[in-house]
Amino acid sequence: MKNTEINILEEIDLKDPIFVEALPGIGHVGKLAADHMIDELNATKFAELYSHHFPPQVFVDEDGLVENMVNEFYYLKSQGDEKRDYIILVGNSQALSPEGQYQLSGEILDFVEKFGVKEMYTLGGLATGHPIEKSRVFGAATDIETIETLKELDIEIRSADGGIVGASGLLIGLGKLRNIKGACLMGETPGYFIDPEAAEAILEKLATILNIAINTDKLDERAEETRKMISKAQKIEQEMMNRSMGSGEDDLRYIG
Repeated sequence: MKNTEINILEEIDLKDPIFVEALPGIGHVGKLAADHMIDELNATKFAELYSHHFPPQVFVDEDGLVENMVNEFYYLKSQGDEKRDYIILVGNSQALSPEGQYQLSGEILDFVEKFGVKEMYTLGGLATGHPIEKSRVFGAATDIETIETLKELDIEIRSADGGIVGASGLLIGLGKLRNIKGACLMGETPGYFIDPEAAEAILEKLATILNIAINTDKLDERAEETRKMISKAQKIEQEMMNRSMGSGEDDLRYIG
């Protein structure tokens, strides 16, 4: 296996698609929103990305079957009032290292550009560290025109005192260098639990921007699925720590 591989599951033809990214992050806000969008609009998976930059682990389900760390590409055709096509990227992991983040972001952009992507939206959470009554949506963009669009929808513009860490920020930054216009939408969240309310807030804003209808009634169910996934990941991390402490040194013998 190469450092990163994209396996094509279905050959597709898209017209001027919009790219939407939402990988795991703060409160799993973006992931919840995009997973729900995929389910509600019946998107079809057409490619999978595997990489050595993902954590060295697998998930194990209730039947004992393993699930690899993976990013998945889905497509939608002729959606909304403008009948636009979409590529949606979700997954169960981001890259572990800064080097991996840059390498994977470049691979992802190379891939979606082949389909003619010139516009993108990345989704994530913005942690407050304390409880909030109602989640606000913050945004940042690659160009002034998109900033004005966000303002018209009462999306608060992210101030200069903070950046956007991880794939959601890096993709729009590197995309700007490729003349791909875009914006990052961030749902305000305490940051220490899975937050379907913040996911609903950014999904409603995204749906308005894209002129599509998305029912959000089942977001709580999606949040419960994500909680189970995180619980499994935490157990694996704890096992890794226990093994390392037990050996008195850092080792990777658990990989087996």
